Amino acid sequence: MREYGSPARAEIRPSASLADVVFRRAEADPARVMLRRRVARAWEDVTASQFCAEVKALAKGIIAAGVEPGDRVGLLSRTRYEWTLIDYAIWSAGCVTVPVYETSSAEQVEWMLGDSAARAVFAETSRHAELLGSVQGRLPRLQHKWQIGDLSAVVAGGADISDQQIRQRRLAAMAADLATIVYTSGTTGRPKGCQLSHGSLLADVRNAVAALPEIFDRPGSSTLLFLPLAHVFARIIQVGVLEAGAVLGHWPDPATLADGLAEFHPTFLLAVPRVFEKIYDSAQQQASGGTAGAAIFAAASRTAVAWSKAHAAGRRGGPALRLRHVLFDQAVYRRLRAAAGGRLEYAVSGGAPLSEWLGHFFRGAGVTVLEGYGLTESAGAATVNRPGRNKIGTAGRPLPGITVRIGGNGEILIQGRSVFTGYWHNEPATREALDVDGWLHTGDVGALDDEGFLLITGRRKDLIVTAGGTNVAPAILEDRIRAHPLVSQCMVVGEGRPFVACLITLDPQSLDSWTRRHGRRPGATASDVADDPDLVADIQHAVDAANKAVSRAESIRRFKILGTDFSEACGQLTPSDKIRRDVVAADYAADIAAIYA
Repeated sequence: MREYGSPARAEIRPSASLADVVFRRAEADPARVMLRRRVARAWEDVTASQFCAEVKALAKGIIAAGVEPGDRVGLLSRTRYEWTLIDYAIWSAGCVTVPVYETSSAEQVEWMLGDSAARAVFAETSRHAELLGSVQGRLPRLQHKWQIGDLSAVVAGGADISDQQIRQRRLAAMAADLATIVYTSGTTGRPKGCQLSHGSLLADVRNAVAALPEIFDRPGSSTLLFLPLAHVFARIIQVGVLEAGAVLGHWPDPATLADGLAEFHPTFLLAVPRVFEKIYDSAQQQASGGTAGAAIFAAASRTAVAWSKAHAAGRRGGPALRLRHVLFDQAVYRRLRAAAGGRLEYAVSGGAPLSEWLGHFFRGAGVTVLEGYGLTESAGAATVNRPGRNKIGTAGRPLPGITVRIGGNGEILIQGRSVFTGYWHNEPATREALDVDGWLHTGDVGALDDEGFLLITGRRKDLIVTAGGTNVAPAILEDRIRAHPLVSQCMVVGEGRPFVACLITLDPQSLDSWTRRHGRRPGATASDVADDPDLVADIQHAVDAANKAVSRAESIRRFKILGTDFSEACGQLTPSDKIRRDVVAADYAADIAAIYA
């Protein structure tokens, strides 16, 4: 058994609450820009005093509607300025935010709002309002349904509520009090509501800010949030940015993120590995208009990786490598950084392991990606790499105040102030996740190296046992295969089978580029070319590369290219893009059977 931890660098007072920062900053520096919001395709500064005034006005409306301290309030919306405004207004009114993914089905919305006994809900679109209307009759506690496009109506209702009432509500909230119930997206079964207190979130973000001053404490620091704020990963960045005094912006559509980056010019970004894969694929496709362009980009990629690995080993690289790096910086890397807004220096990756190769590429190209690890149950980040000590291929060291232990079965255990208090109204699940000593049993498998860096190797429940008794951690293989530009999703199979196999789906944008380069019919779909020998050979290269990370017994012997991608709409992906393995296995049972026929 091995463990690693360090003392907290930010202690949380018993009286601390998440809403305090809004009022504290408005009083200390009212003219300082706190956020930027996009209005009519232009970015408008929001000062600390403006934001505080808007938060207070909306909180008054919530109080006037009869929502009491501790009551739950749902929030169903894409990532946008109003999401943050409503979140802090709910906390200022002494209430509890219940985030709901904007892509959630009627059944999921009904479950989350019903399970949490929400008294009110904010909805973004008319479609969301209709969805709520379809389930409201089965939610007896739900009394108010407010439209985000008409917050003025809520504000008008609070005209008679005084500033003193807001102050009393806010100051009554303690660090130990419940701040939010975040429902895990769940790869199996119904979502469970993670109870996170004010103190849990504050402990996590304040210690993260203290550990990463190069990101949060530099002049002009800013970030553009585009991941769903219903997910704890984006939520802690929201809280952390406001706590640190950086500037926060929002972008609702990840598909048009390139436009947002070019407009907002962030200094750091948070994303899941798939975003970094897409950025790389897009840059590669833009450079591959001809044979010369493709060759230049390939050489630039190899140089970036070699340069990063040399620096990781404490070397500067030889003169030839340094010269190539300078030349490619002018020809390739600078364009990539310009496409990200021109000011981006750091990115934080979480949600799944990042390809080690991609980590080295981005660092070599001038954007350092800091991989971290955490769960909703740990209030987000538990470990993260630091700018001054970034060991690519690992999830970094524990944050201050967090201790990570590797159990006897390889399971990662977490202990610290930020760990959740349990699942809402689900004591059996709480006892399974939290032991009597306060250790959170993550269900993930990993190892700590001699310096305390955490390496994630898979999930206990995802382990595949072949007919020959070989234990296979699919994440190791899947992460490497997904790094290939043509691949969108993949799922390793083989439970009880004689060998390991894999289902693979194709990325439509990359496929379109591939068909043009190979002279195939324009507009050909994945179904049209799934058996194309050249395409199969390209995917085989990705599988061969992944197999190098495992033993022969664990390696993928066969794969099947599917004609359609996995999707959230079909229930195959969670809102955070994790694969629901049981659903995929059922939907593609015939394809899996054909592999082993």
